[in-house]
Amino acid sequence: MTHLKRNLETSPDAASGPPRTLVERAYHGLRHDVVCGKLAPGERLRVEHLKDQYEVGAGTLREALSLLVSDALVTSEGQRGFRVAPISLADLEDVTNTRVMLETEALRQSIRHGDAQWEAALVHSYERLTQTEVDLAEGGSDLWERRNKAFHEALIAGFDSDWSKYLLSILYRHAERYRHINWRLTAAHSSGRDVHREHEDIFRAAIARQDARAALALEVHIRLTHDIVNRQEKLV
Repeated sequence: MTHLKRNLETSPDAASGPPRTLVERAYHGLRHDVVCGKLAPGERLRVEHLKDQYEVGAGTLREALSLLVSDALVTSEGQRGFRVAPISLADLEDVTNTRVMLETEALRQSIRHGDAQWEAALVHSYERLTQTEVDLAEGGSDLWERRNKAFHEALIAGFDSDWSKYLLSILYRHAERYRHINWRLTAAHSSGRDVHREHEDIFRAAIARQDARAALALEVHIRLTHDIVNRQEKLV
């Protein structure tokens, strides 16, 4: 497991500061544009066109695209290059079910084994997320996404499983991608969804060490994006 921990620590997604290399910078830029929909599902990614846009050489861009293939956000077509990974309701359902299965169990274990440091970090991440949700008229901003991700990571930080955290980090990006689609299809106010209340329910149960209640609240929270998008009966 040491090799996985080392890979997680040195991966382009691990650094909280600015990118350390040109590959990381290109990877972050491309990933952001795929997740937020600027690069559309199924779109052909032409290296010769994109290298100028992301201000890197062709070789660097191919390395960044290969990392996104590992994240399943981009597909490789052999000699024909790269495309943005497609989306579908079936894929969203699969992402949702897999994330529920892994993340709820990780949360249960984290609540059972998390120490005082875990608890303090969870409180801090929740307070930062709450402040963002109070300040913003609606979700979907980059700051909200960063703090939302930090909150979900803090919830499971007490679970000592590098594999679970690695797989969930990939699933989170795919869920984020569909969340952006959700925001384009229907604003939060029109869907009747109170995301802050959902986070509050998860947090209060977790901090009270009520693992079953917290896991149920987390499952409801994760599944709501799927349910809202599914009701629209379309993704684009």
